[in-house]
Amino acid sequence: MRRVTTGVPWRRPSGTPRAVELPNGLVLVSGCTSVVDGEIVAGDPYSRPSTLNVAFGALKELGLGRDDVVRTRMYITHARDVEEVGRAHKELFDAVRPAASLIIVSGFVDPSLVVEVEVEAFRGESAP
Repeated sequence: MRRVTTGVPWRRPSGTPRAVELPNGLVLVSGCTSVVDGEIVAGDPYSRPSTLNVAFGALKELGLGRDDVVRTRMYITHARDVEEVGRAHKELFDAVRPAASLIIVSGFVDPSLVVEVEVEAFRGESAP
């Protein structure tokens, strides 16, 4: 099993990695928010590309990319953001078409966060 870690402030105290790759090729990426270099990136839910860029960064460290994603879970704090988050997801994954869930939650670790995304990917037999 391989693990990828990051410098997000709340990962270390909770003992959680950014991603875990299982021996069967399944890669689980922990919840990703719009945090870059330990700072929250402001903006509306659609224009927060750093959320998925964090997930893509973890996949890249494991030699995987967007085309390897098989499932996404999007968590938002407001129903008003459903269309914008859905539109951003479609633009990134329309050709890949992973299984997906969009869930409304009451909040996140920091109240200024409005979107969190989990990603699952699979390393197929032809991947390195």
